[in-house]
Amino acid sequence: MSKRRNQRQTAPKREKVRDIFVARPFEGIADEPEWVALRELVPAASAPLTLQPEIIEEYGDRPVTLSTVLPMAWPAMTRQDGRVFIGLQRHVQSGDVSRDLAVAILSALRTAPGDTVSVPALPGEGPRLQDVLVDGPLDITMHEGFEYWLDAEQAEDPNVKASLERANASIYPTVRLAAGRAAYWCRVAPDKGHVRWVLAEPEDQALDALARLSAAGELRLAGDLKFAGMFRAHGLLVPVWDIPGEAEAADWESPLTDFAKRYTDTLAETGPLDPAARRAKQGLVGRQLTLR
Repeated sequence: MSKRRNQRQTAPKREKVRDIFVARPFEGIADEPEWVALRELVPAASAPLTLQPEIIEEYGDRPVTLSTVLPMAWPAMTRQDGRVFIGLQRHVQSGDVSRDLAVAILSALRTAPGDTVSVPALPGEGPRLQDVLVDGPLDITMHEGFEYWLDAEQAEDPNVKASLERANASIYPTVRLAAGRAAYWCRVAPDKGHVRWVLAEPEDQALDALARLSAAGELRLAGDLKFAGMFRAHGLLVPVWDIPGEAEAADWESPLTDFAKRYTDTLAETGPLDPAARRAKQGLVGRQLTLR
């Protein structure tokens, strides 16, 4: 008994990996709402990224492209032509999405063109996106399919073609709306669609504005189209409206423009919420879903 107790006491301790959760990982980035939208709302889109000069000096000037998703939900891949792709929507992640993406970029830059990229699941402390990229607006390209993933040689492979067809079948029509930054229309069924808008303001400020609009009966997008609820994604709020699926994206530019004006005007109100707005705020929070 004594011997076993001593063995337990002297056994080496396993070091626990710290996984710090960062509620707003894209904070400070110029296009924070678009990063959130591409991470959570958009099925197929890409945007070129610009590396910091010191990163280029260390790893070379290879084109890096942000992609909503990559084959098999990989965090990163390198093509035969040397291009690097980073997947924003991935299965394995730590508590800091910004750190995850930064280590994926650096891991891919260390990988020879065409080779499989190995990315640690829990990267630990180190540079984040804000340290690796030159900040600026994202030049987003929407895609109807994932053909942009492939080299010309890969596109001719029958197995790759079959995999691509399956991936393309999962895409639902999605369009960026000009009426609001990081606003998107999508059709999820023939008779059902959504308008979803990632708000740029801090969560508390945005929530108060939405509560005031709700109390005033101004939260509808158009006519009798009710507000469906909202997501809380990476520290920002994403209001959602259910809309008929038959209409096209362009039909919602004007209604969203009108709502955006009401929202902007309401943001200017900084006093305490009145009782009706406080009740509305409680209702909004009760219908809120958190995405991580």
